[in-house]
Amino acid sequence: MRYIMKIEIPIDKGNSRIGDPKFGEKMNQLLTEVKAEAAYFTSVNGQRGAYIVVNMTDASQIPAMAEPFFLWFNANVYFVPVMSMEDLQKAGPAVAAAVQKWG
Repeated sequence: MRYIMKIEIPIDKGNSRIGDPKFGEKMNQLLTEVKAEAAYFTSVNGQRGAYIVVNMTDASQIPAMAEPFFLWFNANVYFVPVMSMEDLQKAGPAVAAAVQKWG
């Protein structure tokens, strides 16, 4: 199942980490380890942050994806389940059944 990881990086910790000359290399390694399908860096709630798309087969994978961000950045990490268009199309019959029963 796909999730968007919403990452909020505290200003002080972000400042110290981004000053590391190997920051880009380390970030690339981390994104490779979590098998990021996409990563977008932006401000999140007024702090440095990112939205990272990951795919998990089991909820037990959450700690392995979150812990590096907790430990490296002292970040707040949120997981938001999302669907692709293909997933939404597969859900069509269930949606139709719910509409018929509850709509």
